[in-house]
Amino acid sequence: GVGAMTWSPLACGIISGKYGNGVPESSRAALKCYQWLKEKIVSEEGRKQQVKLKDLSPIAERLGCTLPQLAVAWCLRNEGVSSVLLGSSNPEQLIENLGAIQASAGCGGICPGVLPKMTSHIVNEIDNILGNKPYSKKDYRS
Repeated sequence: GVGAMTWSPLACGIISGKYGNGVPESSRAALKCYQWLKEKIVSEEGRKQQVKLKDLSPIAERLGCTLPQLAVAWCLRNEGVSSVLLGSSNPEQLIENLGAIQASAGCGGICPGVLPKMTSHIVNEIDNILGNKPYSKKDYRS
C-alpha cells in the first residue's frame, strides 16, 4: 500500500537529448553550481547513456512520442510509482511532458497519450536497452 513519487524522470535534462553533442552554453549543466552534472554528462558513463538514448529513439518514434514523453510514461507504468515529479523550465516543456499521459493537441483528441501504449512488450524492450531493471526478491513469509 505504499507508493513512490519519482523525481527527475528526464535525468536532469539528459533524456531531452540536448547534451548529445556536449554541454550547450545555455543549459543547466553549463552553470557553475551544476559542475557535477557537466562531469556526469561528459564522463564515460554519460557517453554510454547517450548511446542508450539513441537506442531508445526508434521505440519513441514507433509510439509517436518524444524521448521525454517515453521516459515519463516508463516511470508511471511502474506499479510502485504513484506520481512523477516533473521539473520543467518553461510551459512548452511541461506540455510536452504531459503528453506522456494525455492526447496530443495535433491529433484531434483521439490519439491516446504514451502511457496506454506501454505494453509489456514495449517495457521489456526498454528494460533490455537500459539494463537497469531492479531485481525484486519477495519475501512471502511476511
